[in-house]
Amino acid sequence: MVPPAALLKAAAAAVPLLSYLDAKYMIRNDITMIRAFITTQINQRLYERRGRLSPFYFLEDLALSSKPDVANRVFLIYEGRRWTYKQSYDTVCRYATWLKERYAVKKGEIVALDFMNKPCMLWIWLGLWAIGARPAMLNYNLSGDRLVHCVKTSTARLVLIDGEVRNVLEGEAGLATRAQLESEGGEREIVIFDDATERVVETWRAVRPGDEERGDVKLPDMAMLIYTSGTTGMPKAAVISFQKLHYGAGFCHHFLGMLPTDCFYTCMPLYHSSAAILGVTQVLTAGCTLSLGHKFSTKTFWRDVRESDATIVQYVGETCRYLLAVAPDPRDRAHRVRMAFGNGLRPDVWAGFKERFGIATVAEFYASTEGPSGSWNFQEGSWGIGAVGRSGGLLRLLLGGGVKIAKMDDDSETLLRGPDGFVVLCAPMEAGELLWKLDPAAIEKKFQGYWKNGKATDERILRNVFKTGDAWFRTGDLQRTSPDGFWYFVDRLGDTFRWKSENVSTAEVAAVLGAHPSVLEANVYGVALPHHDGRAGCAAVVLEPDADMRALAHHVEHGLPKYARPLFLRVTAQIETTGNNKHLKHSLREEGVEPAVAEKEGDRLWWWKEGRYVRFEEKDWEALRKGNVKL
Repeated sequence: MVPPAALLKAAAAAVPLLSYLDAKYMIRNDITMIRAFITTQINQRLYERRGRLSPFYFLEDLALSSKPDVANRVFLIYEGRRWTYKQSYDTVCRYATWLKERYAVKKGEIVALDFMNKPCMLWIWLGLWAIGARPAMLNYNLSGDRLVHCVKTSTARLVLIDGEVRNVLEGEAGLATRAQLESEGGEREIVIFDDATERVVETWRAVRPGDEERGDVKLPDMAMLIYTSGTTGMPKAAVISFQKLHYGAGFCHHFLGMLPTDCFYTCMPLYHSSAAILGVTQVLTAGCTLSLGHKFSTKTFWRDVRESDATIVQYVGETCRYLLAVAPDPRDRAHRVRMAFGNGLRPDVWAGFKERFGIATVAEFYASTEGPSGSWNFQEGSWGIGAVGRSGGLLRLLLGGGVKIAKMDDDSETLLRGPDGFVVLCAPMEAGELLWKLDPAAIEKKFQGYWKNGKATDERILRNVFKTGDAWFRTGDLQRTSPDGFWYFVDRLGDTFRWKSENVSTAEVAAVLGAHPSVLEANVYGVALPHHDGRAGCAAVVLEPDADMRALAHHVEHGLPKYARPLFLRVTAQIETTGNNKHLKHSLREEGVEPAVAEKEGDRLWWWKEGRYVRFEEKDWEALRKGNVKL
């Protein structure tokens, strides 16, 4: 018999080996992800079978719990006010009754919502779900033709507009917009939901809508419409099915290990899938507390977090960079946050953000509003910084057949096909387009497409990819994998550009620029130049007031290969972003580097000359235009 002391010694010796094997092969990560995936699949099937797919039932079950500590648990915190699950349920039933009795909203009807983040927006949204109706989430930044387009696309006959953004319907341009909304595309009613309207709803009776109003829906059926950002054209209305809703919220809940005691803070706009699905719906799934910010601001972010005792914060795009750019504060670590969750955290910001604010875990994900899948990276310590996903051998064995990275043709945005006519896979560390597998006989099971836009829907589906008859979803994003199982975002397809016969990733160039202490923010893109093939690298940058341009040039020269160095810098006070803090490039590309155009808003152009950045002036543009400059 082996002595106990020897067993303990052997066990102690095995711990480092087991830790090493776990880190190398991602065993715990894979088991956690597989368990979350299976649990979510089972749960959503049960919800469907029981006719309880509407997230209204999550709210109801908690509000009517026989346990007082559950019904009286805080559901929502907003600007110092708190609503328990019981209070929220009563309010939602009141709003549901108002929608039915005042505006005759029926099951299956689409109602357009144009709101800032605020409680009444949540009550209307959940009230619509309570009566089986479907919200179309409008971007509150839209006006004019884009607003009209989104409303008309939704087919909504009722549009509720927050009193705070009523200016989109005021003035000469606003009145013209209102006239279009009310007269084009069928009979439509526009309602300004202001403080007076809210007080009226508060007097309405609260009646629970019957189950028949929410029943008879299946997982592929529409739960809501969420619009794409429309950075290169009009926004498209992505159909968010109940399956996508439950998969996103349910998987995250289990993967992140959210508990009823957690408080989830988001100030990301509720019209976007990040806050709507992975924020509000996830909180309802987990039965915890939502702390809601009115909008993102570096001045209110940490104040809201501290006052609500938030344990998880949500970020999107450049959120963390903006927070890091604020002057250090003695209270930077005076919070209870254990995790930052979101997507778009740049590698050059990642470690600094965790260190300064004392946040142990970053849960970064990759997904798209309309996409059928995603990837996830639960990052602790220093392992896996910058990755948008991770998968060990077990996960690849069980689930890996549904995701591939395919080679791109160097001279176009088409996938490269081999002699057999099928698409060629990328090797590890080689960038290519990320593809997700679809059922060719039932595409709608995973991808419901864009509402009333069959052409745009079909453009995202690729067939006969790796074998005859298969079907795959085109993400439009370039990624690469590392040999140790991490997935890295490279760029948006179309954001990369070719210069000197080389492909340049704007995201990777931005990461190098952002690592310089004088660069507060960088947005990289390619610009067309007279008498030159391809596109030259340009970066719109926000710099420290005392930035040393020579030091910056030295940093660029040593950090990037010659073909990838930005030949032009557009120094600006602020970089334009979407409502979700993602950089906009389209207008910058269109304006190019002609000083008369690019400097009209007070920006200043610099260009690379003899190993340093110097001012780029009208005479330099004229020399380029006449073909007297060879870059």
